[in-house]
Amino acid sequence: MKTIKLTLLLCFVSAISFANISNKEKSALIALCDATNGDNWTVTWDINSPVSSWHGVVVENNKVISIDLSFNNLNGILPAQIGDLEHLETLNLFRNNISGIIPESISNLKQLKSLNIAFNSLEGRLPNSIGDLTSLESIELFMNKLEGSIPETIGNLNNLRKIEIFSNNLTGNIPNEIGDLKNLRELSISSNNLTGAIPKTIKNLVSLEKLSLFDNSLFGPIPSSLGNLANLEEIMLSDNLLYGNVPTSLASLDNLKILMINNNDLKGDFASLGEKLPNGVHFEFANIGERKNSSLAGTD
Repeated sequence: MKTIKLTLLLCFVSAISFANISNKEKSALIALCDATNGDNWTVTWDINSPVSSWHGVVVENNKVISIDLSFNNLNGILPAQIGDLEHLETLNLFRNNISGIIPESISNLKQLKSLNIAFNSLEGRLPNSIGDLTSLESIELFMNKLEGSIPETIGNLNNLRKIEIFSNNLTGNIPNEIGDLKNLRELSISSNNLTGAIPKTIKNLVSLEKLSLFDNSLFGPIPSSLGNLANLEEIMLSDNLLYGNVPTSLASLDNLKILMINNNDLKGDFASLGEKLPNGVHFEFANIGERKNSSLAGTD
């Protein structure tokens, strides 16, 4: 009797181990393959083999939880069926040649924690529905051709730690809702066409370590409240249209390593500020039209 029970148990475990993912998920993977010229990928898929053996695909409990096809010569668009991979936690398509838009169906990926489609040729707008991805911890969409404004719904993403959307064609203001991201450590949206002021709500980003807004058309003063964000290590605001006095409160940032505010129309006693900054801070401060200036705080 014990032998029969053991045999049945082993058969059950074996059946679980080799069970297939749903037809819906498999169809979504095949749609991704077809839409991105899968026959010419660097590492291709044998769709007749188990999905768990496909390059870059991780299957857990018969569900696709991760796709990593970075550096794999994907060439084409993202199909709407990508939204059928509803158990996906990681999507990494870094450094390919994916064009077209980010499909609205991406809002179905409620379990997604990491989204990386950086260094591709994506076009169109960031969909408002991205605010539905409340499990997201990291968004990396830099080096694309995205345009339009940053959606206000981004403020819904309470788990976000990193936003990297630099080197696109984004326009409009930085939404005030950015201040709702209390867990954000890195905000990197430089080299776009953003306008308006740095939102005052940035004072709420108490976990922020890196603020990179350079090479836009932002105007107005630098919020003095930045001096209260004690975890800041990098502040890069160069090449904008910022004006007014540089806040002396920045000197209180003990963890600061880089402060770049050059090529704006700022005023203040930069030399005095440089002396007050923590030792070793790389500080660039020349105004528009002036000779480029930089200093290393605490050195002669």
